[in-house]
Amino acid sequence: MGMTMTQKILAAHAGLESVKAGQLIEAELDLVLGNDITTPVAIDVMKGIKKDTVFDREKIALVMDHFIPNK
Repeated sequence: MGMTMTQKILAAHAGLESVKAGQLIEAELDLVLGNDITTPVAIDVMKGIKKDTVFDREKIALVMDHFIPNK
C-alpha cells in the first residue's frame, strides 16, 4: 500500500524514502506553531534547560486563540 499525503510530506522532510505509523523521525521544519497555552510552557522548559535561543526565529508563529477575547 502507498503512503498517505502526510507520510509523503514527513518522509520528504526527513530525507527518507518512506515512513510508517509509529516510526520516530527527525525532520526539517518549515514552521513551528505555538499558542497562548503551549508557548508559556515551552518558554519555561527552555529557561529550565538554560536555552535562550530557538532554532530559527523566522520559522516560529505564535497564535493567541484560547484566551482571546478575554472574559
